Amino acid sequence: MDRIFNFSAGPATLPQAVLEQARDELVNWRGSGMSVMEMSHRGKEYMSIHAEAEADLRELLGIPANYKVLFLQGGASAQFAMVPMNLLRGKTSADYLNTGEWSKKAIKEAKKFADVSIVASSEDKNFTYAPAQNAWQLDPNAAYVHYTPNETIGGVEIFWTPETGNVPLVADMSSNILSRPIDVAKFGLIYAGAQKNIGPAGLTIVIVREDLLGETLKGTPTMFDYKIAADNDSMYNTPPTFAIYIAGLVFKWLRAKGGLAAMEKENIAKAALLYDFLDTSEFFISPVARENRSRMNVPFTLKNTDLDEEFLKRAKARGMIQLKGHRSVGGMRASIYNAMPIEGVKTLVELMREFEKQHA
Repeated sequence: MDRIFNFSAGPATLPQAVLEQARDELVNWRGSGMSVMEMSHRGKEYMSIHAEAEADLRELLGIPANYKVLFLQGGASAQFAMVPMNLLRGKTSADYLNTGEWSKKAIKEAKKFADVSIVASSEDKNFTYAPAQNAWQLDPNAAYVHYTPNETIGGVEIFWTPETGNVPLVADMSSNILSRPIDVAKFGLIYAGAQKNIGPAGLTIVIVREDLLGETLKGTPTMFDYKIAADNDSMYNTPPTFAIYIAGLVFKWLRAKGGLAAMEKENIAKAALLYDFLDTSEFFISPVARENRSRMNVPFTLKNTDLDEEFLKRAKARGMIQLKGHRSVGGMRASIYNAMPIEGVKTLVELMREFEKQHA
């Protein structure tokens, strides 16, 4: 069957060109006589894939030389524990911004290891906005400041980088990494699960400043020590080789498109199509504050929620799936990551417009 428009929040749609190249190389990677899935992670073939993936990611994000790039496993959820294990570094407290479901999960896990201070929260308005920095109560003695610049479930995105002085800034960028340029040097650590904008599930990227390595909590498992991973080029154990290979293809796809500045223009255009319609509709509603509307995850509700299932059924018939909102918030959600073509967003808006004319 033809390709559909997959609006899943993750695992998410991948660039078709990447899938086609992986298909063509699946059985015999570049004359090696074997699949990437069969390669020894210590062999020269895989080592070249690994090195190229890191080099391309460094180029795309402009990662400074004093930062390590780690290819890990366990998803972003494992990082909720690994961050305090590695970054408390003799201190007992850490600052966290609470902007939604993923922030809450990170906070809950961090409380097992540290005294967590909530610097600000948007829970008062059901996580439909992000608190401005002048509302944050930062502790200059905190070990680090953690925030989630894009809340996948709530569709809230922070487009500015917080200023935290000498306290390292930590960001869970799982759902907006590689969607626009960022200044990596402003962060102590960035982490992201791959299954949204990077590649298939099973890979986690960590970008960490070198001076933050080497002082873990007592009892930290070897596999949770960033320095061990860095010292072994992310190969203390067998890494998720095929996921890293696919991520490398995605990085090359992004470079061929003109890099992250070009990707940001595309993402702005896609998001504008959807939000412009929502702003003119009285039938579909966007719950998120305008200044915090995510370009990656767009939640919306129908004025008449009794029509939700009919809308989803009509969308599926048009070749659009995974538009149902997260169970914790309901409604609909369109995840329009880098690999979602603008045609997918146009098709969605066309359906929404027709549906409104029929039922409003």
